[in-house]
Amino acid sequence: MKIDQQINFHTISVLVDNEPGVLARVIGLFSGRGYNIESLTVAEVDIEKSLSRITIVTSGTEMIIEQIKAQLGRLVPVHRVSDLTLEGPHVDRELALVKVIGTGDKRVESLRIADIFRARVVDSTNESFVFEIVGDTGKLNAFIDLMRPLGLADISRTGVAAIARGTSSL
Repeated sequence: MKIDQQINFHTISVLVDNEPGVLARVIGLFSGRGYNIESLTVAEVDIEKSLSRITIVTSGTEMIIEQIKAQLGRLVPVHRVSDLTLEGPHVDRELALVKVIGTGDKRVESLRIADIFRARVVDSTNESFVFEIVGDTGKLNAFIDLMRPLGLADISRTGVAAIARGTSSL
């Protein structure tokens, strides 16, 4: 596979007007062209200007990523499209709630691993825990993989939230 054909993951931040239908248009752009969304988060970031940030983790070749950014930039309510993966240092985090059901040694081991990963117990019964873990996607995936043999029962993830480091803002 040529380097320009290599599939890469990119974190794209899109600043948009906070109005009905904007998210549907963004998702429609992806589905209409067959682009995949690995993760999607949306939240209002400026109440006075009524702006929201959509953070999308997507994958594709260099050419496809460039097409995605160009097409997002042409949508009417979009103010700015930033490819955080290419534009310099950024911070990204995700939150997961992980339910583990087990007793005895498996219960003790799940607590030990949670401590190593700095996961917090947010709910506990005699036979289950719900852990809250925050970190990059790799950390969450590693924690979840270690919980599988210990009684992993359910997972809920927020998707990636990301922001550029340094002095740049909205």
